Amino acid sequence: MKTLTIIGLLALFAFTGNAQGVFDAGLKAGINTSKISTSKDNYTPETINNYQFGAFARINMGFIYIQPEAYFNSKGGEYIDKLDASTANSFNMKTIDVPALLGLKIINQEAFNVRVMAGPVFSFVTDKSAKGQFTEDNLENNFFGWQYGAGVDFLFLTLDVRKETYSNDIYASPDFNTKKGNFVVSLGIKLF
Repeated sequence: MKTLTIIGLLALFAFTGNAQGVFDAGLKAGINTSKISTSKDNYTPETINNYQFGAFARINMGFIYIQPEAYFNSKGGEYIDKLDASTANSFNMKTIDVPALLGLKIINQEAFNVRVMAGPVFSFVTDKSAKGQFTEDNLENNFFGWQYGAGVDFLFLTLDVRKETYSNDIYASPDFNTKKGNFVVSLGIKLF
């Protein structure tokens, strides 16, 4: 078993030796668009636009890469009551998100890459507020989800487009059970 492990590591290093850069790291910022869903018929969900910023690292292994990230994210949700449109029903959260993505480079050139990626994301709430029928007590303090999407690298710039879904409700009460999904577009700069 030990010999097999050593042979596997040597093959991995030989495979990654052809890559231009084994490690990339940088900063990123972007916008996310979210719309929460619920089973309530008399509420119309609204689309909310928010922001995110943080850092990423990428470990390149030829056509395959691992990309851990950490960023500050602003998320929220809003409903309009069909019976009383003047009442604001909304919540906002500030989170630290930590995705761990596994990716594949479809086009792998020195100055240009096209990538796909997927992986889990862990969200930790740092601040939350609620209005109307929503209450802060029913907002979760952390949650788990999945991200998947595609990206393009050109020289030192990186652009990602992703979909983010959560496996559990972020707002749970007898009246509302909400799941939230985000659409995220981010632009990054590789520092090294």
